[in-house]
Amino acid sequence: MSQATRILLSLVGGLLLGIGLAAWAPGAGTAGLAVAEPVGTMWLHGLQMTIVPLVVGLLVTGIAATAEAARASTLATRALVVFIALLWVSSALSAVIITALLAIFPLGPDAAAALKSAVASAGEIGDVPPFSQFIVAMVPTNPLAAAVNDAFLPLIVFTVAFGFAVTRLPDEPRRLLTGVFRAIADTMLIVIGWVLWLAPLGVFALSFGVGVKAGTAAFGALIHYVAVVTATGAGVTLLAFPVAVIGGRLGLGAYLRAMTQPAAVAISTQSSLASLPAMLRATERLGVPVATSGMVLPLAVAIFRYTGPAMNLAVTLYVAHIFGVALTPTQYAIGIAAAAITTMGAVSLPGTISFVSSIAPIALAMGLPIGPLALLVAVETFPDIMRTLGNVAMDVAATSAIARRADGEGAVERTETDALLADGAE
Repeated sequence: MSQATRILLSLVGGLLLGIGLAAWAPGAGTAGLAVAEPVGTMWLHGLQMTIVPLVVGLLVTGIAATAEAARASTLATRALVVFIALLWVSSALSAVIITALLAIFPLGPDAAAALKSAVASAGEIGDVPPFSQFIVAMVPTNPLAAAVNDAFLPLIVFTVAFGFAVTRLPDEPRRLLTGVFRAIADTMLIVIGWVLWLAPLGVFALSFGVGVKAGTAAFGALIHYVAVVTATGAGVTLLAFPVAVIGGRLGLGAYLRAMTQPAAVAISTQSSLASLPAMLRATERLGVPVATSGMVLPLAVAIFRYTGPAMNLAVTLYVAHIFGVALTPTQYAIGIAAAAITTMGAVSLPGTISFVSSIAPIALAMGLPIGPLALLVAVETFPDIMRTLGNVAMDVAATSAIARRADGEGAVERTETDALLADGAE
């Protein structure tokens, strides 16, 4: 049984037990809360204690890896520019889509109130300063103080500047310093692996409390959450079609046929890496030279998570929806920036780890509580399918567009086969 399955079963078991005791033995349910809440809070604190060193270590090493790839060739540099632009587009588009979805299909007031009361003890809503103060505060006077106070956006600004400064060092000190941060990140991954090994216990305790306090409304709220976040990922993924058709000059039918196998692998494995061979075959069918796809696609799998900013921000905005927070334009701007930047630190991480390390900084930067994330991670299996499918779809589309625009490094000439496929689709 996979870790994700154990966590999901713990969530369901805790909710059912809490709901049952609240309905038939309220006294026992209240007594159980006295044990479950400290256990769940301790596990949540275990997750929180890894966030700062993990995010800092991953961002520095991610920036170093990106700079190293950019130095490799002009093609890699072009690909990185496209990837970074798409990450920002993904983040901004997500804010529009989920805001519209929640306005049209809001969580029911009873379910929202019940879930809010059940997770209210898991964190507080912070204050966001006026825009002028926000701009000034983006540059921290003391990065350590920013880390201590969970001021994540200033910490991210400093870390990004530090990471790019590291890339300007001579080879020996650069590799030494990058190695230190990689070791820090790897150590935190081991620690968070230990914490996640206890996830079934922690999630059971948290969901038990939610079941006692929220009752059956908790199930409806979680189903609503999965549907809205997954729909946001699907909406962002639709951008892959114009990227392929306009950017890559592919026929829509040809692109859809080529994506059949990569999509099947993505859905069944929930892994972009496992989908790489199928993506390489798909780009070959679409007329992309192996010299181009052989460089761009592995680079995309390593550092490009197209749906990451979109769905990470969607989770954060859903938390704001649960707590009834009326977000300001400044908070939206903070969330979009934090989502786009922190995705660079989500390289090759399992879903449960990237869920915490990528979303918690966004929530903290926006002044939102991160306690609900410990509960929402239990149902991440379902949105994660959409994450992988969107990543694979955009990886192939972006590779086709990059190859089409390449000059002297794998430029794609429209072959007779390409023309027939495109004309047949049109």
